[in-house]
Amino acid sequence: MSVRWPRQAGVAGLDEAGRGPLAGPVVAAAVILPAARVIRGLDDSKRLAPAAREVLALRIRARATAFGIGWADAAEIDALNILEATLLAMRRALLALPVWPRALQVDGNRAPSIDGLGWSGPVEAIVGGDGREAAIAAASILAKTWRDAFMQAADGRHPAYGFAVHKGYGTPEHLDVLAAIGPCPLHRRSFEPVRSALARPGAAE
Repeated sequence: MSVRWPRQAGVAGLDEAGRGPLAGPVVAAAVILPAARVIRGLDDSKRLAPAAREVLALRIRARATAFGIGWADAAEIDALNILEATLLAMRRALLALPVWPRALQVDGNRAPSIDGLGWSGPVEAIVGGDGREAAIAAASILAKTWRDAFMQAADGRHPAYGFAVHKGYGTPEHLDVLAAIGPCPLHRRSFEPVRSALARPGAAE
């Protein structure tokens, strides 16, 4: 049974966060912004300071016509590869939207398939879209802040790795811990150097 949105809204921007880390999910957000309520300061999340991202994320959630969050976890990334897992997370973000967008703008040069979603409309992939289109910029901010919050919470379950600091990226400190004690369940086993850490004698699966 296909998903049915109750009404048509504006253009949805779609972006992801977390393709590069060694641990944690890849997260996507879809955001539909209202034409009448401008949110000042929107930009590619990577160009914003963490405090500015948090403030903007609150404004986006309060003022957006609609938003949806989707993700693919480390096991799905290992099973599918990071590109396909990213596209899956994007489809899940679209399915989480409570309204039907008029059109879709996606950051990058690839867009997820919309087959089977119960929606058809124009889909545009825009390289550098998170720095050019407000809805994509808003999506990049929501995806990044949601993922950061997830990794901060994960730090409480796996405190040895420092996830609250590096969010799963391959910093020297993260690599040192990975080499010393091996991966935890949040690590992407298909990524180097996680794969090599698992191959060492005595490494835990």
